[in-house]
Amino acid sequence: MKNALFQLLKILGKRFIFWLLFFTVLRSVFLIYYRYLLVSESIPATDILLTFVNAFWLDVSTACYLLLFPLFIYSFHLFKPNSFSAKIEAVYTLLMISIYSLIAAAELGLYAEWKTKLSYKALAYLKNPDEVFNSASTSEFILLISIWMVQTLLAFYLFKKLIIRYKQIEKIRISAVILSFIIYFFIIFTGIRGGWTAIPITTSAAYFSQHNILNMAAVNPGYNMLMSSINSGSFNNQNLFNTMPVDEARQLVNSIHNVEKDTTISIFKVKKPNIVVLLLESWSADLIESLGGEAGITPNFRQLEAEGLLFTNFYTSANRSQQAMGSLFAGIPGIPITTITNHPEKYAALPSLVQDLKKVDYYTSFYFGGELIYGNILSYLMHNEFDKIVEGKDLDAIMPRGKLGVHDEYLLKHFALALNSQRQPFFSTVFTLSSHSPYDFPKSSDIQWPKLEKEFVNSAAYSDYSLGEFFKLAKLQSWYENTVFVVMADHSHNTYRNHELQSFAYHKIPLLIFGPALVDSLRGKQFDKISGNTDVTATLLAQLGLSSKDYPWSKNLFNPYYQQFAYFELNEGFGWKRPEGEYVWNQLTNKAFVDSLPVDSRERIIKEGKAYLQVWYSEFLNY
Repeated sequence: MKNALFQLLKILGKRFIFWLLFFTVLRSVFLIYYRYLLVSESIPATDILLTFVNAFWLDVSTACYLLLFPLFIYSFHLFKPNSFSAKIEAVYTLLMISIYSLIAAAELGLYAEWKTKLSYKALAYLKNPDEVFNSASTSEFILLISIWMVQTLLAFYLFKKLIIRYKQIEKIRISAVILSFIIYFFIIFTGIRGGWTAIPITTSAAYFSQHNILNMAAVNPGYNMLMSSINSGSFNNQNLFNTMPVDEARQLVNSIHNVEKDTTISIFKVKKPNIVVLLLESWSADLIESLGGEAGITPNFRQLEAEGLLFTNFYTSANRSQQAMGSLFAGIPGIPITTITNHPEKYAALPSLVQDLKKVDYYTSFYFGGELIYGNILSYLMHNEFDKIVEGKDLDAIMPRGKLGVHDEYLLKHFALALNSQRQPFFSTVFTLSSHSPYDFPKSSDIQWPKLEKEFVNSAAYSDYSLGEFFKLAKLQSWYENTVFVVMADHSHNTYRNHELQSFAYHKIPLLIFGPALVDSLRGKQFDKISGNTDVTATLLAQLGLSSKDYPWSKNLFNPYYQQFAYFELNEGFGWKRPEGEYVWNQLTNKAFVDSLPVDSRERIIKEGKAYLQVWYSEFLNY
């Protein structure tokens, strides 16, 4: 018995230490890779060191998961010594090291863009490798592949050299092996669970800092991916966000959408103007001086403001382009865990702004300079039955392009001229791409002051230049005088201010309604009420005198009686904003990232947000 216990202790103990050291090295690589963010946030060295301390128990749990297979292999080996045990474990370990290193390397590439861990939702994005490749610069992609390969090969070499040192041992009685197996299985299971407290360990055990980057570094990538996949794997079968009785949740949601009177203020000069949506890739409010951004980034947009209505309290409900399509064309909020474009089986249950406009004789079109297979957007657009869909492969091959597709100035020029051949009134959307990484726009980077996201800021400046050139050309076209432009972002992006992803400051985006068909009284004005990108749908329908009853998640912003609120999704939670304050919550960790609500209304507003997510997610599941 003692011999079996000792043998298994040596085998498992070495592997346990190996995995803890492996996790520590990869965590160090992450912190070194993003050292510029640590410097920009003035994070003390002591806080950085605390990342490793607070990561320990989650690392222990992950290492214990990885020890289960060796426990089975070597328990059998003690009972019946053979020459294959080490070989089998070598294959297993190489596979585990490779997968774990790939997750860690992917997080290196994605954190700057998404400011979150690699999750189940991100895996859907990574199913199309060309999208990942095209979104990164070639040098960055090669660097990340190199990091992955070096981490994998070096770790496996050290494992084979120092850990798997196969030595023939004498056969041990089966009763001793079984008892030893039970003892170590109990110990490993205890480590996986994080002890024997009432609540097992979760990713929240690693959270300790006000600096989100340290929390992200502390959370074990492999553990996070495993839990995200387990929690997400059953999303089709149950509502993970149930927090209250169904009737109570529905009543709360109905109450916040309730309006005293179904009316609207008319903002169009003509009954059926052309409507052009300029969907700007990743434009954060920090790019707009009037929304609190630094001056000089988007001067052409600022000139447009003088002739349009600027929304100053406007938020995106999600963080990916494909989610923005559902918000604009179906008036639906972003969905935690997944995206609507990944569920073609649910398309038929959604309302369609495009189809409703076609019923009143609008010609509809969509233009993009890249590939619409990105995020499965093309299938969703085709389901909406646009009269015309144009993407990069449909444009002249001589048009200047980057890795993602045709640069904004050339796409927008083509778009302005292409509208001449469309029957009026038309509803047309053009989706830009130059302000998406890898930022290979054909213009020098003249803005040098940002310490963070300099290339992103300069890419937005290029898109703004392209916007200015577009309107110079558009004003010369015959369709221009009968047109309203909706200029808005698809979602936000990290900026030189480095807002936390779990904040409304991060999710704030521009919306400008502009054009000759806008009433003169609104030119140069601002709309300060809380609103979101899901609201554009019902607002446009109301202006055209059309019903929005099929769009219950979208509100008419020009109904003076609408109730102000905004929502955004997190992978496992939500952000909720009311005039009284903000609340951002993670369901799985039961942790509030932001809570600025006054005491007297705090409970009511938190229940509203939880009810909103519960009812919306339930509705999505039932589509």
